[in-house]
Amino acid sequence: MCWQSFYLHGFLLILKKLQIQDIKMKVEDCPLIEHQHGGKRKNAGRKTHYQEKTVVMRVPESKVLEIKAWLKPKPEDDLSQKIELQAIRNRTALNIPYPSIPDDYSSTDQDYTEDFIDLNEYLVHNPLTTFVLRVNSLSMKNAGIDLDDQILIDRSLTAGHGDIVLALIHNEFTVKRLIKEKQQRAQTKIWLKAENPDYPDIYLRDEEPLIIWGVVTCILKKLR
Repeated sequence: MCWQSFYLHGFLLILKKLQIQDIKMKVEDCPLIEHQHGGKRKNAGRKTHYQEKTVVMRVPESKVLEIKAWLKPKPEDDLSQKIELQAIRNRTALNIPYPSIPDDYSSTDQDYTEDFIDLNEYLVHNPLTTFVLRVNSLSMKNAGIDLDDQILIDRSLTAGHGDIVLALIHNEFTVKRLIKEKQQRAQTKIWLKAENPDYPDIYLRDEEPLIIWGVVTCILKKLR
């Protein structure tokens, strides 16, 4: 019985090896099939606008609009073909107390109100020729005009050197500072200055038309 068990055990080992080799041959003969679903795919995912890698960072809440405006693609000359102007409507006069504050603050319980101010008259000198424009650029930031500020523009005024104006160049609008430079033995050189180094100044070519649509007289800015 011992020799029979020995031969039977050997026979089972040989059979097991043959089965393993057969399985390996079947696996090697099978073609490699690439999965079409799941996993990371080349060029997959959301495309970026900046043609390069982006990073996540924390920024002050007050700077969000400014950063978004800076990231927005903008024309090199910062000109706009369309603008939205709002006319000034006639409204009932609103008199606001105009206090006169003394240098000595010891008498704080007294009322120093001496006069009233009408904002309609104070801000708008010519209602029929004054319009409101919302600013959509940061090109005049260093002049105190920020993104989404509203400015008053008076068409009845004659623009002078240093005035901030709404100019029209080849049917495109821009808000810039008007510069007039006197030249010896030549006509006065006129160009438009941007109050932000990230934006270019606009220099006019010879006989290039420039229309001063109006003069900026006031900046309407909300603090809260």
